[in-house]
Amino acid sequence: MTEQQRHKTKERKSFQTERSEVRNLWCAVGLKFLALLEMTEHKRHKTKERKSFRTEQSGVRNLWCAVGLRFLALLEMTEHKRHKTKERKSFRTERSGVRNLRCAENQRFLAALEMTIKHVIKPMKKIQITNDCAIETGGPLVIIAGPCVIESEEHAMKMAESLLAITKPLGVQLIYKSSFDKANRTSIKGFRGGGMEEGLAILRKVKETFHIPVLTDIHESYQAEPAAEVVDVLQIPAFLCRQTDLLIAAGKTGKVVNVKKGQFLAPWDMKNIVTKLESTGNENILLTERGTSFGYNNLVVDFRSIPEMQKFGYPVVFDATHSVQMPGGLGERTGGERKYAPLLAKAALAVGADALFMEVHDNPDAAPSDGPNMIELRYFKDILISLKTIFLISKN
Repeated sequence: MTEQQRHKTKERKSFQTERSEVRNLWCAVGLKFLALLEMTEHKRHKTKERKSFRTEQSGVRNLWCAVGLRFLALLEMTEHKRHKTKERKSFRTERSGVRNLRCAENQRFLAALEMTIKHVIKPMKKIQITNDCAIETGGPLVIIAGPCVIESEEHAMKMAESLLAITKPLGVQLIYKSSFDKANRTSIKGFRGGGMEEGLAILRKVKETFHIPVLTDIHESYQAEPAAEVVDVLQIPAFLCRQTDLLIAAGKTGKVVNVKKGQFLAPWDMKNIVTKLESTGNENILLTERGTSFGYNNLVVDFRSIPEMQKFGYPVVFDATHSVQMPGGLGERTGGERKYAPLLAKAALAVGADALFMEVHDNPDAAPSDGPNMIELRYFKDILISLKTIFLISKN
């Protein structure tokens, strides 16, 4: 082999060696680059994972917070519901207790009321005045009306006709009243009337002409029988309400007896008067409230007396005009305040009075007896219309 050939072979080996080293170097660089790429990718991936983890961790944390808050809210709601349920149960228990208590109280009240009605308050008796007139529960309004004293036949007939013309269209039953003798006048000079014989004759004519029941008062026992032959109702004046002989004589006639409660009596004291009348076998009884003495020359009305006297089982009449009297208030005669009579009558009906008593006159200022407290005839219709309205409301 020539030198030249050997030299070329040597150069070739050197080149191959260098090329191999370069290849190895490139391989090392490539591997390093690949390692670096891999490491970089790994780091990037790690960073991404970390961020993702952090995001997930944050999401989990938020989720746990949400779950925690939800759980707390659920606990709070559960506690609230439990508390509400407890309160509701407590309220139901209390309400049930109150209901049971009320039921027990109502039962006791009804039992007491029933016992009271059975042993104290008697059912009200129907008092038949005539075939066409009665004072009874659920019946029409009955009014006892007329002038205080019989002044003359002409005046009595005029007043009876006028009163009937007012009451009949209104469906109010009229009992005409007037006295044949006013034995308890304030002064010896006071007009007393025409006497029993003349007065009863006039009342008979009123009764037969107008076909209405009539009432008059008696002051002595011997007057009971002759008066009972004419009138439908015998009346016992308030000042004489405890007179045993007078009550017995009136009771024995069998007629309806209307007793005015004395201005000096408590309403429950009328029980003794009722017993006196019942002792005669007569149970046709009316009791009338007409005011109570209040100091001198004055009367007041205690409306509790109406239900108190109704406990005896008989109808209670309210006397509106005598309740506004001022006994002896004008010296030799009695005064009065007629303007208050309609007001007291309304109050009495509202309380439950069974009938009314009102003295009426065509010219009360010129009347010979009780003028200051009598209702003037021209106002009577309007007064009666309002009274009937209250009566119907009260009774129904």
